[in-house]
Amino acid sequence: MTTPAQPVTLAAQAGTGAILLWVALPYVALAVFVLGHVWRYRYDKFGWTTRSSQLYERRLLRIGSPLFHFGILVVLLGHIGGLVIPKNWTEAARISEHTYHIGAVVLGTIAGVATVGGLAIVIYRRRTVRPAFSATTRNDKAMYVSLTVTIVLGLAATVAANVDGGGHDYRETISPWFRSIFYVQPDPALMADAPVLSQLHAISALLLFAFWPFTRLVHMLTAPLGYLTRPYIVYRSRDVQLGARAPHRGWESTRS
Repeated sequence: MTTPAQPVTLAAQAGTGAILLWVALPYVALAVFVLGHVWRYRYDKFGWTTRSSQLYERRLLRIGSPLFHFGILVVLLGHIGGLVIPKNWTEAARISEHTYHIGAVVLGTIAGVATVGGLAIVIYRRRTVRPAFSATTRNDKAMYVSLTVTIVLGLAATVAANVDGGGHDYRETISPWFRSIFYVQPDPALMADAPVLSQLHAISALLLFAFWPFTRLVHMLTAPLGYLTRPYIVYRSRDVQLGARAPHRGWESTRS
């Protein structure tokens, strides 16, 4: 007597741990990211700021901040191109795999080094400049740790996969998994073949996104469009000759 075949479930294919990491965690992080920003904007508008410390020190900031921001912008564009754009699209555009691979490795490594270098300067400045360190909250410190871990793991994964490991085609594993999240058809089995460093980088990035709305990283979603339409700020001169009456000095009597 034969027993009916049991359907193969998603958990049986990938395992409970994989379901938690590559299905549950992405959706939780995405929900916290979106809802957290909505909550922050509604109930903490005055806290929606970078809390700039430019007033305390400018020399190191003038080097570290542009280096970090330009580097992270290129890294972000590279991730969008690698994770969102399917492999067959670049092939249809007559971009060979070798050309795409070389461009991704070179630009990704340069941008990663620039980002890490800029972040290192910014953190060094925060730690060594006393007023800037005093203005750094525990939330800022946790944000710096989370951001550093995510960036370093991403750079390490790039170097390990493309220099030491002979190359890993993340567009066959990580990219389809990333897109499957937004298709609401998550396939955690795809992440089983990804290198450990890439998996750690993905987990750290998801945790960073969940933490994002509650840090000053929210300024990334803010565009100062109001500056284009707000009225001019009028500054009045303190020149004595332009006033009707000269101001009194010190403890002089106000009686005429």
